[in-house]
Amino acid sequence: MKEKFNGVLLHIGSLPSEYGVGALSGGAFSFVDFLADAKVDFWQTLPLSPTSFGDSPYQSPSAFAGNPYFIDINALVKRGLLTGNEAKRAKTKSLDYAEIFNSRYDVLRLAFKRFQKNSDYSKFLENNEYWLDDFALFMALKVKNGFSSFDTWEKDERRRDTLSDEKIAALQDECDFWRFLQFEFYRELTALKDYAKSKNVALIGDIPIYVAYDSADVWAHPEIFRLDKNMRPKEVAGVPPDYFSADGQLWGNPLYDWKKQQSDGFLWWHHRLLHQLQFFDKIRIDHFRAFESYYAVPYGATTAKIGRWVKGVGTKIFDGLDLDGRIIAEDLGIITDKVRRLVKRTGFPGMKVLQFAFTGEDSVDLPHNYPRNCVAYPGTHDNNTLKGWFDNELGAAGQKQARAYFALTKQEGELRGLLRGVLASPAVLAIVPLADWLEEPAACRMNTPGKAQGNWCWRADEAAVTPVLAKEIRALCARYFRAEA
Repeated sequence: MKEKFNGVLLHIGSLPSEYGVGALSGGAFSFVDFLADAKVDFWQTLPLSPTSFGDSPYQSPSAFAGNPYFIDINALVKRGLLTGNEAKRAKTKSLDYAEIFNSRYDVLRLAFKRFQKNSDYSKFLENNEYWLDDFALFMALKVKNGFSSFDTWEKDERRRDTLSDEKIAALQDECDFWRFLQFEFYRELTALKDYAKSKNVALIGDIPIYVAYDSADVWAHPEIFRLDKNMRPKEVAGVPPDYFSADGQLWGNPLYDWKKQQSDGFLWWHHRLLHQLQFFDKIRIDHFRAFESYYAVPYGATTAKIGRWVKGVGTKIFDGLDLDGRIIAEDLGIITDKVRRLVKRTGFPGMKVLQFAFTGEDSVDLPHNYPRNCVAYPGTHDNNTLKGWFDNELGAAGQKQARAYFALTKQEGELRGLLRGVLASPAVLAIVPLADWLEEPAACRMNTPGKAQGNWCWRADEAAVTPVLAKEIRALCARYFRAEA
């Protein structure tokens, strides 16, 4: 029985597409075929939640909803909900989120007009009532208010519990549109998971630990966040100055009221975790260290230089849930012994990143130091591509150390040698971003923390995802017993 596994990291939005952003059908099924041919065990995505200003899936208007951009336009055509000419309106050559926002919803509204409610739809509404109705109502109000932040709306609209029945009734047609989008999204995600399972490919999802301030979750459940009487955050999330930014990272998310959440058994969080685990075999929880202690920045601050560490909720949040083998703890950043002990108590595997390793010392991020119970990466979505890092960030001393450590040669290829080192590590699971298998340059970086614009735009070249690459991935993984030869 195999004891070590391999995976590929690729965001759904990075799949090749004639509609600018990748989708859950079509190209996603083809990518599963590629992974199956390569004997890849896991496909890890980034969060599939809706995006807002800044286009980041880590700043979403919902912790439960799926991104309507990922609904496959061609699938809607095949089902008779769109004509070919209507679908053409959504076509674009670049992943320009502003362009997609301005064109995609008009096309999806045409599909909604032809949609006929059925028993599957009714069952979906019933099973998701605990989050879907609030989300649909929130988005209907967003449309009514020109997508402005909810704290600028009319006074009675700024909280779910102060909204009148008359206003709710007047918004029902718009609410139905947003329910339809979620039905279509989760219909396609379920089909993708089932298809992947049939090909022996498991899916790994991603949960941002925080939600955006301007979200259905804050609007509908302000009591579980640390807000003042005017619904403004008392403090906001971020991290102090670190590897990525001299000013720290000011995320701006509202912080949780853990005492309040504990009083109802962390019901909102349990709903959130169980909701995601319906569709993914495993989920990575981003910024896991915040369960031990989190960084709180005064509301209104312009940087994260000034803040304080506040004790977190610990492992109590997971009590009563059967999560064995299904959680990956993103334990990167400023990690203390207390954080290490917390992760160890959960039993969840943490993460190791090769790009942090070459400091000239016997770093914990050097592969020979990896524990078995971890997930190893050459880099994550927040890092440069492996090529961009090696060429532009590592420096001469780091390159020298890396070449000696891995015995890199030009014959093998230095980047391939680095991937070899990650796959050869003791880690139970090694995950390589597709961009690194393709040896993409720095211009293809997915995200630069602290940079507001220009992120999340890389899209894979369909011509580069070939049977030859699949054969190479399979052979290198098989060498270290992560795949069949």
